[in-house]
Amino acid sequence: MAINLSKGQKVDLTKSNPGLSKVIVGLGWDTNKYDGGQDFDLDSSVFLLNSEGKTASEADFIFYNNTIGAGGAVEHTGDNKTGEGEGDDEQVNVNLSAIPASIEKATFTITIHDAEARGQNFGQVSNSYVRIINGDTNEELIRYDLGEDFSIETAVVVGELYRHGGEWKFNAIGSGYQGGLESLVKDFGLNS
Repeated sequence: MAINLSKGQKVDLTKSNPGLSKVIVGLGWDTNKYDGGQDFDLDSSVFLLNSEGKTASEADFIFYNNTIGAGGAVEHTGDNKTGEGEGDDEQVNVNLSAIPASIEKATFTITIHDAEARGQNFGQVSNSYVRIINGDTNEELIRYDLGEDFSIETAVVVGELYRHGGEWKFNAIGSGYQGGLESLVKDFGLNS
């Protein structure tokens, strides 16, 4: 039975699931195609952060053009350009036990590609969620539905896996940003 989280809630992942190391982070969304008439292309990205909350290098920014990070411990499975269909729109495979000790957090984001040029924002996106799945059993462990809290934002930090006392936990963040992916890249210490 999956644990449903609310914004700001933190939950233990590995302590309550002994032996868990391989997880799949599934991200999903629906768009309102009638808004503006342009196609939407939402993208998930992962920022691997050190103890200062920054990426050490571009190699720690995982997305559709850089699909593998943390020495292979984090793998983005590819870009879904339409968001069509049921289930997860994009997924990231994470081997928690193989993430280097220098990485303390894996922060998951969803951004709208070319949002400004297309006049799009998260007010036109619904049913956004992130879920954590046991990579060995395909059992959904954690789910966080973002709700309809956004209007003008073009990027959302949905949640993060983080180390705490030798265990991995998940934090449901749900923070929106203006300025799209570029604002996130700068916040996490990379120059775009």
